[in-house]
Amino acid sequence: MLIDQDLAFWENPPWGNGKEKYRLGLNPIQIDEWLNRKIGAGLKQYKKNLLDNSYKEVVASTSDSNAAQNILNETFKVTKQAYPDLIADMSLLVQDDLCLIRSDGQQELIAASVCSPSYWDVQSKIGKPLHDIHKPVTTLNEKIGNRISQFIRQAPIMRPFARQNWLIHGDVNRFHLAEETGLELTPHNWFIRSEKETLCRFHKDYSLFTINVMFQPLYLIFNHPEAKKNLLKSIKSFDDHEIEYFGGQQKIETLYNYLISQL
Repeated sequence: MLIDQDLAFWENPPWGNGKEKYRLGLNPIQIDEWLNRKIGAGLKQYKKNLLDNSYKEVVASTSDSNAAQNILNETFKVTKQAYPDLIADMSLLVQDDLCLIRSDGQQELIAASVCSPSYWDVQSKIGKPLHDIHKPVTTLNEKIGNRISQFIRQAPIMRPFARQNWLIHGDVNRFHLAEETGLELTPHNWFIRSEKETLCRFHKDYSLFTINVMFQPLYLIFNHPEAKKNLLKSIKSFDDHEIEYFGGQQKIETLYNYLISQL
């Protein structure tokens, strides 16, 4: 798969100046920047294939989520529902995957359409509080779990926020329910998987979390010395839990040695 170099990505990579892996990092954006990423034909067909053939692997909802989905649809404006859950139809209108959560209480995930998961399975998360959803990533809960919950609870209505997350994968396969096994030990063929995320409390009781996945070949980092320096700084700061979630010590060491190979 040929992927063009995205200069804007390299000028402002998601690891910034070597910041810690897990931080809140949410910045306000204009409302017209929230759900403005129109879906292309290729990505729409990819999503539709999953919805048509593997629905239960990508869509999940609680029995009491219909009201929240209908309220959300006031923004998306789906007029003809084709799938059992409105959130599936809504997800075909934008590039992003969609996760609908309660804004108060335990902040459970009550409906989701996730066609590009990175090491997580929506069926195992549906109905669970955010704290439990993040439990496998121990460091995330310890460092920012309470701040995430407080932020969602107090966020102004219809004021979206954005952040950028990242991982490194061995391919451009969008669908990773679990960590990759048998990862090729040739980082030149790896890819940076960047996840542009937004969070918006669209109703006093509900918030929408969106994830838009993009890829850049890792080898392009050698064209951007500052980005490479800061990536090295970031991965050196990982604690044991972050290393485990990232893919393990061997993956970290392989990546580190690759990055310093052209110092």
